Parts: sequence; structure tokens; C-alpha cells
Amino acid sequence: MSERVGYLGLGSNIGDRKGHLGAAVAALRRDGVEVQAKSALYETEPVGEVLDQADFLNAVIRIRTVLEPDELLDLCKSIEVERGRSLGGRRHAPRPLDVDLLLLGDIELATDRLTLPHPQVTSRRFVLEPLLELDPELALPDGTRLDAALSGLGPGQRVNRVGPFA
Repeated sequence: MSERVGYLGLGSNIGDRKGHLGAAVAALRRDGVEVQAKSALYETEPVGEVLDQADFLNAVIRIRTVLEPDELLDLCKSIEVERGRSLGGRRHAPRPLDVDLLLLGDIELATDRLTLPHPQVTSRRFVLEPLLELDPELALPDGTRLDAALSGLGPGQRVNRVGPFA
């Protein structure tokens, strides 16, 4: 089993948003995932299929793990459920916690359950800004630079840095 560095996107727009994000980090550590770095917290407008909902609190964390992609996805989903998320609901609906697997080493994968890198990593400002805060030179396995993806985004997708992720 080899260790890989990966990135997880965290988001919440129901209840104690900051508490949910902190609980996700604690649960990952509890289950053997090393959390190496945390971005600042960002308040962001909803994007996707359901726009009429509260703003999200988002962050990205850099992790190191020996878990394979499906095992890490299972862990992320179980942590979401621990925090009160019901799986199988409407896509992009309000939720107490979202833990998205964005990147895991140089793995490129497309299955029914998981696509790596995450398919929206280059089109979502609320993912790109905290990712680049952690690693300004970050690129996808195919060489796509994420700073170029961010500068190529048009207007919209309000993202406000609101403070440290304590």
C-alpha cells in the first residue's frame, strides 16, 4: 500500500456549518487519514441545480492516505451521513456536510461511482480558490494547471474568504 496525497472539498449550508467542517476533519483523522493542511474558510453562493438555498461554507484540505479511491469515497460518504446528510436526495440540495474527493495522487479514474480528478474541479471557483491557496502550482494529472483554470473562469460564482479554518 502506497501513500498518496489528495485533496478533499468540504462544504456545508445547514446548521453549524463551521462545526460540520471541523467534525469532518476530526472524523478523517479518527479513521487514519492524515490531514496535512487546511485552506481558509470561504462563504460561497450555491451553484448547480438548486440555487434557491443558503450560502455554503467551503474549504479544501490536503490529505495523505493509504486508502484506495473507493475506500476513501466510502469514508467520505459515511462521514457525511454521520453529520446528518441523507444520501440519494436531490442533487445539489441543501446539506449539513459535503465531502468531495477532488484529487488523489496522479490517479485518473472513471467508474459508475467515482471520477478522478473530480469532473468540476476546473470549473468551480469555490474549489479552485482554496485548492490554489494550499498549493499555488497545483496541476491535474494531465498537466492542466489549476491557476490557469481559475483565471479562465468568467464572472459569477461569488466566493468570499471569511477567515481561518481553526
